[in-house]
Amino acid sequence: MLELVNLSKSYAGGRVKAVDNVSLKVHQGEIFGFLGPNGAGKTTTIKMIVGLLQPDEGTILIDGINLEKDPLAAKRKIDVPDHPDVYEKLTGIEYLNFLGDVYQVPAETRRERLEHYLEIFELKDAVKDLIGSYSHGMKQKLVLTGALLHDPPVWIMDEPMVGLDPRSAFLLKDLMAGHWFFRPQV
Repeated sequence: MLELVNLSKSYAGGRVKAVDNVSLKVHQGEIFGFLGPNGAGKTTTIKMIVGLLQPDEGTILIDGINLEKDPLAAKRKIDVPDHPDVYEKLTGIEYLNFLGDVYQVPAETRRERLEHYLEIFELKDAVKDLIGSYSHGMKQKLVLTGALLHDPPVWIMDEPMVGLDPRSAFLLKDLMAGHWFFRPQV
């Protein structure tokens, strides 16, 4: 599902090595996390995986697709709920429908998934309100709902529990654990 081959990234003209020759494979159904102190290269690696930073060296394969050679196809295979920086002048449902349009989620599938995730994250009553009126935690849950809307095979998350209440954090962990139990195995 995700493979990094000899991935490296430097800053300060090559003097500071943030990521040094990292290789790993994360297989279907596995949950993998980076642990380490600030400055260890965790977020830099994640930013390279999602295409926000270009590696100095190495290859990133997402569900078998080379990120450098076919970035759009590779990015369709992932979700990236990071910081809840969303369009505050939109309502929650406008934001979610925008993402559904971007990811070309069919109307009936979109309706079913939105109903499911809005129920789980307790956003049904707030989804018609302007995002600018949401708390940080509500925005985080909206971003998660939007990220899961297109049912990506690979979930890339950088500190996804930040801003979530304990119940929502538990539910997200449950969703992560059950992700492959409910997907067709290819």
